[in-house]
Amino acid sequence: MGAGLGAHRVVTGCFHAQAQAAAMPLLEETTLPNERPPTIPVVIIGNGPSGICLSYLLSGYKPYFDRKTVHPNPILYRKLQKNKHIPITEQDLEYLSEGLEGRSRNPVAVLFDTILHPNADFGYELPSVLQWRRDKTQHIPHLVLGRSTPGGAWHAMEGSMLTISLGIWMELPGVNYRDLTNGKRRDATNDRATPEEISSYYCNYVKLKGLQNNFVDNTYITSVQKLCRGHSEEDLAKERSGPADSGSSESVNGGALWEVRGYQQLQSHTHVPFSLFAENVVLATGASDSPVRLGVEGEDLPFVFHSISDLGQAVSRKKLDMNSDPVLIVGAGLSAADAVLCACNSNVKVLHVFRKSSSDPDLIFKQLPKTLYPEYHKVYHMMCSQTHTSAASSTNRPQATSIASSVCAKMCPKPQLPSDKLAENLSFFPDYTSFPEHCVVSFQPDMKCLLQGNNSLKAFKVSMVLVLIGTNPNLFFLKGQGQCLALDPTKPVSCKQNPIDIEPYTFECTKEPGLFAMGPLVGDNFVRFIKGGALGIASCLIKRYKKKELINNGGNNII
Repeated sequence: MGAGLGAHRVVTGCFHAQAQAAAMPLLEETTLPNERPPTIPVVIIGNGPSGICLSYLLSGYKPYFDRKTVHPNPILYRKLQKNKHIPITEQDLEYLSEGLEGRSRNPVAVLFDTILHPNADFGYELPSVLQWRRDKTQHIPHLVLGRSTPGGAWHAMEGSMLTISLGIWMELPGVNYRDLTNGKRRDATNDRATPEEISSYYCNYVKLKGLQNNFVDNTYITSVQKLCRGHSEEDLAKERSGPADSGSSESVNGGALWEVRGYQQLQSHTHVPFSLFAENVVLATGASDSPVRLGVEGEDLPFVFHSISDLGQAVSRKKLDMNSDPVLIVGAGLSAADAVLCACNSNVKVLHVFRKSSSDPDLIFKQLPKTLYPEYHKVYHMMCSQTHTSAASSTNRPQATSIASSVCAKMCPKPQLPSDKLAENLSFFPDYTSFPEHCVVSFQPDMKCLLQGNNSLKAFKVSMVLVLIGTNPNLFFLKGQGQCLALDPTKPVSCKQNPIDIEPYTFECTKEPGLFAMGPLVGDNFVRFIKGGALGIASCLIKRYKKKELINNGGNNII
């Protein structure tokens, strides 16, 4: 099919398009050049691990079953052996996924995790059964647009906190995590990593795999909209700020194109606008953009915050200490637990409010092994044992000695103690009180908060409030913030309650062909599973590429 020459032309055109976007003269964001913007087969929005992994698979890297290995699942092993000469990306993913079980709702995510980390859920650290080969002629031109350098939100996370996942589960295909972190392990039972280590790994991964030319950093997307099928050039010209050329506004396969608009922020803090046409758009934006709000009276008061970093800043600036009024922490997830640890670390009094019962089986703590996560299990122990009712009847708790936690050592600096000492001391932190099955009614300007629970109202004066009940994606650049794409289109997109509705084996949005979603947007919140989204999307696009349903001849649709 002349793939080598055709792919070369498309790559050249794609990189020309990237250079054109980067070199675009400074304009107001509301204006665009008169010439038609370039057309690219795939635009990926988000340069975190999701976008990086997909870029790897679209860059000609192909996963084959390594015939020297044996997979512990005999059924999957036979399937892999049967087609060992065919890349996984070109096989039937539904057939391979059949019968597999794991901790993701998406079958391809379970499949790829099972292949990359066999029997990981049973505590084994077995090698991957894949062998990676690169065929540059199979490169599908694409751009990865991100707000920072490759790594996404990991660059903004607290550098000394520990990841929930083991370091090896954070790695991407083809590069061993320990190879880039000098092979260090914290101890025999705990191989978790810091965000600083992970963000560095992702940046180095892009360089090691030669993916740099696919990435455009410091870009902000302002609009993604579909150009309707059958648009005439006259209609297209009216929608745009200038006349279009004689090319069609539709892709090679007759489907509508997507127009992606945004700007790139340069070092001089100037904004360079750009506009691109894309046959396919992949949403890989993650879920950390917008904190979930309670929606109660007083939530906008200046002492109410929605980020744990605000607690760290208050402690470091000595605005909080052991003599301050309590800090109210709302939430029962790991972010709330991190905040409890940070406050404990600084001997700040804590009131911890959460809606669920402390025995609720869905609490995240029940899913974490105690040996790997001792600090979180001690928080959970306090949530269960140091409730408001028990605190009222017990006034002689032992005083806590200095408490330290590696989770927030950088945020709240203190001399660090071994994890066993942390466990010993944290259990007796006297100034922590939990309020299970309670909710916040309101916050008042006099820094009092009203809680409701057990058919009664309680008021407390606090020094600070942290509402840590999750985050939602910010899809403002889509019509209606992408709500029509959700499983329940009557409600906003939520990574946990209402993810984007996708085809299970391609990750293409069921309601918008040519638009794909992956990662937290489809319910995969762990790096371990987001790689399955990359496999599903890459497999779909590669098969379309081979059928010549993507731009593959470097024709006039490129520029």
